[in-house]
Amino acid sequence: MQFKSLSVKELKDMYEVVSLEYDRIAAQGAKLDISRGKPCREQLDLSVGIFDALKPEDVFSEPDYRNYGMIDGIPELKKIICDCIGVKNDQLIVAGNASLNLMYDTIQRLMQFGLRGNTPWNKCENIKFLCPVPGYDRHFAITELFGIEMISIPMDENGPDVDIIEDYVRNDASVKGMWCVPKYSNPTGIVYSDQVVKKLARMKTAAPDFVIMWDNAYFVHDLGVDYPLLDILAECRAAGTDGRVFEFGSTSKITFPGAGIAFVASSEDNIAWMKKLMGYQTIGPDKLVQLAHARFLQSPEHIKEHMRKHAAIMAPKFNYLLQTFEDTFGKDCDVFRWIKPKGGYFISVNVYNGCAKRVVQLCKNAGLTLTGAGATFPLKHDDNDSNLRIAPSYATLDDLHKAAPLLMVCVKKAVLEKLLAENK
Repeated sequence: MQFKSLSVKELKDMYEVVSLEYDRIAAQGAKLDISRGKPCREQLDLSVGIFDALKPEDVFSEPDYRNYGMIDGIPELKKIICDCIGVKNDQLIVAGNASLNLMYDTIQRLMQFGLRGNTPWNKCENIKFLCPVPGYDRHFAITELFGIEMISIPMDENGPDVDIIEDYVRNDASVKGMWCVPKYSNPTGIVYSDQVVKKLARMKTAAPDFVIMWDNAYFVHDLGVDYPLLDILAECRAAGTDGRVFEFGSTSKITFPGAGIAFVASSEDNIAWMKKLMGYQTIGPDKLVQLAHARFLQSPEHIKEHMRKHAAIMAPKFNYLLQTFEDTFGKDCDVFRWIKPKGGYFISVNVYNGCAKRVVQLCKNAGLTLTGAGATFPLKHDDNDSNLRIAPSYATLDDLHKAAPLLMVCVKKAVLEKLLAENK
């Protein structure tokens, strides 16, 4: 449907109908939430046996995992993750449950100590980071906290615009890094193309300590089909830029967000640098949780089988929302567009410019919580006030059957208000 081609009378007539529908739904007093990408109860239940996997002979054997040590993680779990992402043992650290913690610590170390002999970033006059948008709000919050200037980089179905990236990194030594969610990107659900990965690995940078924060959070989070991602660490090694990338991941959406493990992979030199600094911070991770994960996850093949169960829970939710979008607005609507995610936890929607904040407010007033408009951009500022991040995972399918019609009505109401204001 093409809203912008409607006459003023047609817009007014539609607005009257939509407003009545909105008032009717809002009066029902719903309490619905599609704001955060959390696993639902059924997904968490898939891993309830994880601690039953621990056996007395595992715990009391040598080495004794109840004691201090093994700052980079236990060997059983490291091997599984190494096999999953294609790195060697001395390229990997396995830590506690939050990859965000590892990312924060990495930025903190770069700021305070510098990367392997380079000038600490906090002693540099100005630091800039490239931020593909729409992107992950918690990434942007970290760089904002440290006072790092953020530069938005547009994305398409292949990933961030590498031509723009290359121009920045080649000519400006103050550009020290960039954020990436390369597989099932948050929130678009796209996978970086081989060409994009190769260019990121091979491009020349003015800053010798330029880093790519490669948040591979959804590396096994398919929705039924596995879309492969090129191994950027291998590409960097082949290109002579070994050490450019820090790759992060976790089991937060594989087992339990509150009792899982996280990891960081990089070059051997980078991992040695991190381990040295970590030695002042901790004497070792929770090795019993790591052992439970090693026993439960077993192998890359077993992880894939486990994730197929997650996909069976997630896919119907995504499919329902996507079908609702198409049924309501059609594939080529001029005020409502979306990207069909290949995997991950989100759907990225773009409404008519200037309407995203109004949609969020209308939804809130009617009992539906969305992620705040602008959250997918640095400093929460979306120049177009257009992007919305939809998170279907935590809600039940029944709740989505209530939330989706309400969201559609709110979008229509906000868009019609805007168009009528423009046509006065």
